[in-house]
Amino acid sequence: MRPNNLFRILSVALMVLFLGSANLCAQVKVLLVNPGKTDPAIETVHGPNIALYDPSVPSRHRLYFFITGTGGSAVGSERMDSIFATWGYHAISIDYEDNVIAVACAHSLDSTSFGRYRDAIVTGAPVSNKIKVDTANSILNRFQKLLVYLVKNDPDGGWGQFVKNGQPVWSRIIVAGHSQGTGHAAYIGKMFRVDRVFMFSGPQDYMDNLHRPAPWQGDKSATPPSRFFAFLAMKDPFNVHHQIANCMMLMDLSKPDTLIVKPGETIHGDYQILINNIPTKWPHASTLFPEFENVWKYMLTAPVK
Repeated sequence: MRPNNLFRILSVALMVLFLGSANLCAQVKVLLVNPGKTDPAIETVHGPNIALYDPSVPSRHRLYFFITGTGGSAVGSERMDSIFATWGYHAISIDYEDNVIAVACAHSLDSTSFGRYRDAIVTGAPVSNKIKVDTANSILNRFQKLLVYLVKNDPDGGWGQFVKNGQPVWSRIIVAGHSQGTGHAAYIGKMFRVDRVFMFSGPQDYMDNLHRPAPWQGDKSATPPSRFFAFLAMKDPFNVHHQIANCMMLMDLSKPDTLIVKPGETIHGDYQILINNIPTKWPHASTLFPEFENVWKYMLTAPVK
C-alpha cells in the first residue's frame, strides 16, 4: 500500500476513534477556534484548532500540546486531549499543513533533507524542496497565536500561565505528536526546553539509502534527552526498528531502552521507549488507543533529569 493511501486510511480511523468523546468526559470544556481568528494570515487546512481543560479538577499547571500525523485534523485528537484534560492538564491540538508525509524524505541522498523538512513546517523557513510553508502558517506561529487568542477570549481558562510576553512558556508545555507529528514535537524539543516530549509511532526520520537516522536528531537539544519518551508498535508498517534507532539518537542512548507494555498493566522501571504488540488492524494508530492510558500516565510521571 502506498504511504499516502495508508495515511488517508489511518486519518479516517483515528477520526472515528477520537470523535464523540464529549459523553465520556462531560466536564471537559472544549473550545473550537478557527485558525484565521487567531491571525488573519493563517490559513485553514483541515478545520478548527481545539483547546480543552476540565474546570472541575485541580490544574497540574502543564499544557499538553499534541501535533497530529499526516492528514490528521486537530479535532480528530479530541478524545485523547479530553483524557489528558480530566487528569488536570490543559490541552491543545492545532490545524497545520500536514499533507506531505515525512517519509517523502526517506530515499533522499541528502542527509539534511529530513531536517529541512522539519524546519520548514515548524518555523516556516524556506529551506525544503518537499514542502513550502510560510512563517505565518508554521506550527510555531499557529501555536503561539492560538495561545494568545485563548488568553484574551477565555479569561477564566487559566491559559495565561502558559504565556509570557506573548510567547509560550515552554517549560510548562509537554509537546507530543503522532506519526509525522512526532518529528515536529522532537524538533520543537530540540529548539526549546520543554517539560517533556512524547512521540507516538515515530519519528520516521530514517535515511533508507544511507542506512542511518537523519542526523538532525543528534543535534544539541535544549530539552534534556531524558525528557524524550516514545510509544511505538511492534508491527508498525513504518518499521519499528528504524523508529527505535531514531529515538535512541534523540535520547542519546547507546543501546535500546525498550519495554513491551500491555493495556492496563502498571509499568515499573525506568524506560524511555515503550512498545506494544497487541493484535490490531491499525498498529500505527494503536499507540493512541485509550486502552493505553497506563502508558500515557507512565510517560507523564517517569523520572527525568
